Amino acid sequence: MSAKKKKTATFLGTLPKNLFSGFVVSLIALPLGLGLALASEAPPISGIIAAVVGGVVVSLLGGSNVTITGPGNGMVIVLLSAITTLGAGNMYEGYLFTLAAVVFSGILMLILGFLKMGRLADFFPASAIEGMLAAIGLGILAKQFHIMIGHNNEQGSIVHLLLQIPEGILGLYNNYHLEQLIAAIIGLIALLIMANYSKIRNKYLHLIPAPMWILILTVTFSYVFDWIDVPYPLQGEFLVNIPDNILSNLAFPNFSKVLKLEFIVAVFSITLIASIESLLSIKAVDKLDPERRRSNVNKDLKALGLATTLSGLVGGLNVVTVIARSSVNVNNGATNKSANFFHALFLIIFVLLFQDQLKRIPLAALAAILVYTGYKLATPKNIRKIARIGKEQIIIFTVTLLTTLFTNLITGIAIGIVMTFLIHVALNKSILLFVNNLVKPNILMFKEKDGGNYYISVKYFSSFLNFYRLKNKLDIIPENENVILDFSLCNFVDHTVMEGLENYVDNFTKKEGSIELIGLDKHGADSKHPFAIRKLLPLAKLGPIQKYFTKRQGLLKVMAKEYNWSYMPNRSNKTKFLNKFIFFRTRKVPFFYNSFYDETKTFHLFDVEFSEGEFIAREVVKATILHIKLKQPMPVFTLDKEGLLDFIYGMAGFKDIQLENHPDFNKRFFLSGEDQSEIQNLFTDELILFLESNPYYHVETNGNSIMILKKERLLSVKEIKAMLYFGKQLNLLLNQNSTA
Repeated sequence: MSAKKKKTATFLGTLPKNLFSGFVVSLIALPLGLGLALASEAPPISGIIAAVVGGVVVSLLGGSNVTITGPGNGMVIVLLSAITTLGAGNMYEGYLFTLAAVVFSGILMLILGFLKMGRLADFFPASAIEGMLAAIGLGILAKQFHIMIGHNNEQGSIVHLLLQIPEGILGLYNNYHLEQLIAAIIGLIALLIMANYSKIRNKYLHLIPAPMWILILTVTFSYVFDWIDVPYPLQGEFLVNIPDNILSNLAFPNFSKVLKLEFIVAVFSITLIASIESLLSIKAVDKLDPERRRSNVNKDLKALGLATTLSGLVGGLNVVTVIARSSVNVNNGATNKSANFFHALFLIIFVLLFQDQLKRIPLAALAAILVYTGYKLATPKNIRKIARIGKEQIIIFTVTLLTTLFTNLITGIAIGIVMTFLIHVALNKSILLFVNNLVKPNILMFKEKDGGNYYISVKYFSSFLNFYRLKNKLDIIPENENVILDFSLCNFVDHTVMEGLENYVDNFTKKEGSIELIGLDKHGADSKHPFAIRKLLPLAKLGPIQKYFTKRQGLLKVMAKEYNWSYMPNRSNKTKFLNKFIFFRTRKVPFFYNSFYDETKTFHLFDVEFSEGEFIAREVVKATILHIKLKQPMPVFTLDKEGLLDFIYGMAGFKDIQLENHPDFNKRFFLSGEDQSEIQNLFTDELILFLESNPYYHVETNGNSIMILKKERLLSVKEIKAMLYFGKQLNLLLNQNSTA
């Protein structure tokens, strides 16, 4: 079967799954589309238009696989602000002006896609984004809470609306009005359904999502009144307003304010928030994809831009990738983009066939769905999570949140970025670390010949300002490969990088690859959280560093228990024993740390830091070394890969010793020492075969002990285990040969 036929067969085979998933998602998208539009002070149908246009266009032209597109939670506040500002009191006129801004926003997103600006979200600090999302959540909650309890005309800023919530609740009792009271009862019951739906353990009940249950129950409630021939107590302003003929009542954008400053601000605000929400959602959905496919974010930006422009031209809101509906899509077995298309198709069917039923939906019920959505964005649980990462993160989060609440989204995220940078400068007590090194290349990557690992070394600093460079390198590595990521030359690693790397670690692990972080063992942290900021500590402060344990140190501690050995992370300056080895004659060793040794201290593995050269040529190197005490003296020798350190040992007066009948060994290894005959006797056929069968290690004896070094860098835990095994076997063979 050809690849094309196989692809077609696969598509047809998965069609039922995607059809069902699209149907389930449409059950959520229908109430959310109506609700998000109403929350933005736009006509309810504008949210459905965005979902339909987005579903069709992005499913045909997008670069993602299982995402769902439509109106987004994060857009409510910016669209509401645009409609209010541009309309100057006339909300419908403001909506028409905002449609024009949506059209231009789509064009701008299209341009961003062509400029390959899919990395835009990487330049925003993680805690600042969390603060912005929390502000969006509070904004949704502030407006929708009043509608949920029947007060549809409450106006004011987000802060004002939040402060008015207690008064609004008391107003139900003090200013009794039947319609408001019934709307409030419906809203509160709907909120209880949203909050407790996940706790109900009934698989048949869960076939229909909670938002759709709310619509079914409230519409059924209206029909009960018709059945008993009693007037429905909710009329007009308390119900969803949808035109009888949607196609003949489409709204079209008003472009008369395109040159006004407030219009330009609206365009950039919509574009910024839509891009951030979409890019973050795409990344999150890629992690949910069972097939672990990576989306083409730039292609998706183009599709979202085109969909947004088309949506705005026919009266719809802007189109973004949405995480909640996308996760429902994945959980219901979606495998490709057709599910997004089917979700749009079902929405068209619902709107055309059930117009009368849609008009019976109480606004309070939709508001309850959005109140719960807003709460999930600003839940105290998220705040506690950020606080555990570090005190500086809660400062960034709070400043971004408050600035956004009192000003606008663009100002909020801008202040969040500035605050993050200032905190980074304060933590490092230097602005030069960032200013001097921002434009310098700071990533070195190559594939090591021994073992085939990809090795990436990060220098200077790694933060939200330059994380894209590291991500570019990681993105080109196949996820089934092993990666060693070395931060030993990096002074500072921020929370955004640590959190972002965890996502890569998860993705590589699921594809049977691995990413191991090394070189952070001397970096301080404000908390024990794995995403905490890591800052290189001065030598004087590097004492009991258990507080700053890295994942590597945690694994070493676990490994010590497995071996029944001891592990000491603290530094030690007792390094004189290393001076007896030729390798360290010209190198200064101030201390070692992360000691790992057996009961008799015969085997001692540790990380060491040493310097080579002086003044301008001085270079600091970190490495992992295995030191083994010998049971009895043996000849002094050094063994290394041919050509690697020949000049060093040549300067020491050593020559390459040739072993008879072993031309391959002589060609591959440089063996040197003072007593040539004793060394030749020591290197038996068994020892030579062992050395030829293993990866290259630098091996050196000083007569009483052995030193083994693999690379002039810190080793991963996996490499440490391999070196320990090599050292044990080598020690056994050398002792046997020495005795013989």
